[in-house]
Amino acid sequence: MALKIWLDGKLVDEESAKVSVFDHGLLYGDGVFEGIRFYGGKVFRLEEHIDRLFDSARAILMKTIWTPAEVCEAVCETIAANGLEDGYVRLVVTRGCGGLGLNPYLCETPTMFIIASSIALYPDEHYDEGLALVTCSTRRPSPAALSPQVKSLNYLNNVMAKVEALKAGAMEGLMLNEQGYVAECTGDNIFIVKHGAIATPPVSDGALDGITRNVIFELAGQLGVAIGERTLTRYDIFTAEECFLTGTAAEVIPVVALDERPIADGQPGALTGRLMAAFRDLTASDGTPVNKG
Repeated sequence: MALKIWLDGKLVDEESAKVSVFDHGLLYGDGVFEGIRFYGGKVFRLEEHIDRLFDSARAILMKTIWTPAEVCEAVCETIAANGLEDGYVRLVVTRGCGGLGLNPYLCETPTMFIIASSIALYPDEHYDEGLALVTCSTRRPSPAALSPQVKSLNYLNNVMAKVEALKAGAMEGLMLNEQGYVAECTGDNIFIVKHGAIATPPVSDGALDGITRNVIFELAGQLGVAIGERTLTRYDIFTAEECFLTGTAAEVIPVVALDERPIADGQPGALTGRLMAAFRDLTASDGTPVNKG
């Protein structure tokens, strides 16, 4: 069955969901997006995602013509129209159509579209066996160039790092900042466990302040496990007791090697397993109902 796509206020069949070749999101990557998960007919952390979308738009001086409440409703409407219980939403807002040239003020009306479908970022076996990472030579852009907190449509940096990882035979790549410190992976935040405590790079080192990242802070508190931000190097990952990644699409997934160096015994760690189970329990019970009636 063809998907129904929410496009500028209307649900249309996917073959009719068209964006103009003059849209600045296509021409210049001028726009923002969010990836959102839903489980069992409930959208996980919907309000947080929409708040971040509006923050991203505000940061790049992009006007919006919808309220956060209207966007939340549109997300739920799109999921319901496709008869889905579990899946992934990609929500995109572009600057809209304008002339050829960078001037964003020639774009009078933003474009928004919402896709609700399924996603499998990594094969299922990697959630049991863990991922092997490689370090990418492609560095994260300086926060002075573009804040990592803006989820912009300019994703070429991440794409090229992903290409490096795939060509090296790995499913995911570790990205460093200009100073050589750990920032994040191509699409996920990274955490390590050392001496029983969890650490992750601070956002000032180039990491996205991820929604799932913040959930791990909550879950660690509930489990009574120390957690905090600190600057990390590759050495910290090489010598960690455990390592795992988080992201909306990835959820929580263990890492067992970096650059052909096993992390600890090369098996997913016990604390990582506890966090994965706690995350599954949370997503099964928490969320905004798609059908509010």
